[in-house]
Amino acid sequence: MKSVLIAEARKKYHQELLSKGVLTIDSKGVSSNADSSSKLSVRIAQGIAERLMAEVHEKAVGQTSGAKFEQINMNFLRDTFPNLQNLRPGKWHIIKLGNRNSVKASSFAQYEHLEYLNQLTRSDARLAACMGNDYMVAPDVVIYRETEPDDTINATLAVVDGCISRLADIRESNGGLPILHASISAKWTMRSDRAQNSRTEALGLIRNRKGRLPHIVVVTGEPMPARLASLAMGTGDIDCVYHFALYELIEAVKDTQAEDSIELLNILIQGKRLKDISDLPLDLAV
Repeated sequence: MKSVLIAEARKKYHQELLSKGVLTIDSKGVSSNADSSSKLSVRIAQGIAERLMAEVHEKAVGQTSGAKFEQINMNFLRDTFPNLQNLRPGKWHIIKLGNRNSVKASSFAQYEHLEYLNQLTRSDARLAACMGNDYMVAPDVVIYRETEPDDTINATLAVVDGCISRLADIRESNGGLPILHASISAKWTMRSDRAQNSRTEALGLIRNRKGRLPHIVVVTGEPMPARLASLAMGTGDIDCVYHFALYELIEAVKDTQAEDSIELLNILIQGKRLKDISDLPLDLAV
């Protein structure tokens, strides 16, 4: 049987989560993405973990799991999205951002003005107090596209010359920065205010852009439908929430026979507010 790119990448994705200790079950049967204070969360998470064959292992430190989850999501996108050139041609880069990374939101065409604002506020305390730092955006993983030389743009048809399109972001000859294509927020679980952090990041990208809005998505391992709904419900800020194992989540929630959770999960899926990680590369090709 012929192997399928995204199916194979999804298997590798789950294997990485297991091998790197992000998805585990402890000696009490509690999965690493479960809320141990909620019996329903424990049951659903355990159902997912058992379907993905998680090993018994002590739960990793939260911050470490979060960083690994970001890295594994970046790896999955690198294994898939660049292979969709027939749907979305371009010179693509997929990187994980962090506090020490020299690449920031201001490194891209739509947000280059943010660095100027940052410099102004650093040198003027009163201005900093007035503006705050809401304009500073720090996504977990980003996909960006390099600008294109005129030879590529004119490859099959004379499209541009030196007299027109002198402000278009995609032209290398205009001297612009790379174009941010997607912002991916990776949240292994959605405890406390983590869901709202993703929403705040999204609103920052929306309000502060100059030009095209990038895709804004969240990937999570949260097992509780109610917590997923707290972020996925509604429209306007986040494109969609993607679950690391939606097919397994559906079966695990059915096993609990918790009618409210089953109904809520169906609403999220039918309303196209919650999808599987395997849907993400194709959605990013739009």
